Amino acid sequence: MSTPTLHDAAQEARPRLSQARQPTLPVADLRPADVEMARVLKTAPLRMASDSTNGAIAHWKHGALHDVVEPMTHHVIMTYPTGVQRLERRTGKSVAIGTARSGVVTIIPAGSSARWDIPGAVDVIQLYLPQTTLERVGREADVPSPGHLLERTGHPDPVTSGLLMSAADVLGGSALLDALFRQQLTDLVATRILAAHSGTPIMFEPITGGLSARALQRAIERLRSDSDGDISLAKLASDAGLSRFHFCRAFKESTGLSPHAWLRQQRLERAMNMLRETDVSIELVAVELGYASQTAFAAAFKKLTGETPSDWRRRMR
Repeated sequence: MSTPTLHDAAQEARPRLSQARQPTLPVADLRPADVEMARVLKTAPLRMASDSTNGAIAHWKHGALHDVVEPMTHHVIMTYPTGVQRLERRTGKSVAIGTARSGVVTIIPAGSSARWDIPGAVDVIQLYLPQTTLERVGREADVPSPGHLLERTGHPDPVTSGLLMSAADVLGGSALLDALFRQQLTDLVATRILAAHSGTPIMFEPITGGLSARALQRAIERLRSDSDGDISLAKLASDAGLSRFHFCRAFKESTGLSPHAWLRQQRLERAMNMLRETDVSIELVAVELGYASQTAFAAAFKKLTGETPSDWRRRMR
């Protein structure tokens, strides 16, 4: 009787490629990642946000898992905010063992399938990353077409883990800010995945040089617009005649902030002006700035200033 091949996923010197990474089913028969995750985790996500072009970000807390994850349409990138838990992934006769903990990632390549055995509860952030996004980021950065993604099981990667952790902080706040942030984050994660977790690692050349004065002014005007439907990375980049990849880097070179951080700062300043100079209720300030609730606005305000909106207003008057 043959013995399964064991891998300690956190210490592999040469990580193995997925044995089942290419879809064996027609793409139309692959399951959406959120649907398959709900099936195997037997629960609903605590929070989830998605759009048609950037996949989705979801925060789950689930119990023990002993099931086969069927092939999915998206790559699933995971990290673990809290707790420590054993992970075991079995593909054929090969077994990868890792630990879910802070600072590690797990990657399930699109189209792959494996048996998972997790003995206890897990707190996990998941990004469902479209293959088209990887291809677009690679194309915009003028790097070779991305190869296959590596399977990862509790693999140390504090950079990717930190990006995914930051995504959890903005789910359910301001719809516009959240959407712009998810677009930026998805591109950043895709860049990191191509550089560190593909079959052929890709080197990204440093990019220097900011936007022209005219392009920067146009971007700022659009970000300041009250028409939220006009604000997206795709539209901002198109106005500047650049790809999303190059626009984000050029905008930060010019302003010192990413588009999302710039817009968040601008809205914070608007909130401060309204709180200081008017008697408008905090609830109406939240509505004016596009937050889902007064609670979401207060949490975002305190995170940036260290004070609640009501405490800040009292101190400034």
